[in-house]
Amino acid sequence: MSLTEESTSRFVQTKNWRMHYSEAGEGPALVLLHGSGPGASGWSNYQQNMPELAKHFRVLALDMIGWGGSDPVKYTERDNAEGIIQFLDTLGIEKAALVGNSLGAMMALRVAVRRPELVSHLITMGSGVGGVKLFQPNDGPSEGMKVLFETYRNPTTEQMRKLISIMTFDPKFTEGDLAEKRAAAARSTQVHLDNYNEGQPFGPGDIFTSDEDLAKIKAPLLLIHGRDDRVVGLEHSFKLLSATQNSRLVIFNRCGHWAQLEHHEEFNRMVTDFVLHTN
Repeated sequence: MSLTEESTSRFVQTKNWRMHYSEAGEGPALVLLHGSGPGASGWSNYQQNMPELAKHFRVLALDMIGWGGSDPVKYTERDNAEGIIQFLDTLGIEKAALVGNSLGAMMALRVAVRRPELVSHLITMGSGVGGVKLFQPNDGPSEGMKVLFETYRNPTTEQMRKLISIMTFDPKFTEGDLAEKRAAAARSTQVHLDNYNEGQPFGPGDIFTSDEDLAKIKAPLLLIHGRDDRVVGLEHSFKLLSATQNSRLVIFNRCGHWAQLEHHEEFNRMVTDFVLHTN
């Protein structure tokens, strides 16, 4: 299936925000949620996944509020879980599988707690979780998050290349035009950069889901994590595995924070099989 950013581009006005998304395919709804990096959007994070997934699903790659073509919102005031809920309600989607990377994964978990009837399946890649960490700093950001913050302040192509080298294991992803495209996308909406920078280093205090709420999630949950993730350490998914009642964990070797990019063919197969055949 041949897809382009232009052919898949859509907008919808929800109760509170105008939101942009990319859509392709027919079938059960599969909502793709990007992470928090500068230049991130539904299309930029999942363009390698959409053509294959759209053979089986109605795929909607959402720009969360404060990113891409969706409305700007001050970082300390945004509620991305509410944005996702309004997006589903406005489009009349009664139930969807939520696939999230990093912040998108954390928001998918929060949606499953707030509105469990909306969520058929959950797939997370590199999701963070609150509480004490054993193998990462407890009093500051990870190595990868420090580079991400600097890239928001200085979104040049060279700085974006440094971010990509942290986000991925294979150095080949720093080559080609990926860094240039992501840097240009970041600079295209200065208000998104300003809102994020004003909210750092802490941002919203409610991005994590409590252990008590994690235990309430009944939807089947597939946790995917890169062994070599330098942004959100592997221990986060081990904690999620122990805290949730219907979960399983897959660890990709030679993989950083962007499993959907570095191992996209296997990722696409796993997501398709999980959503179509897991109850």
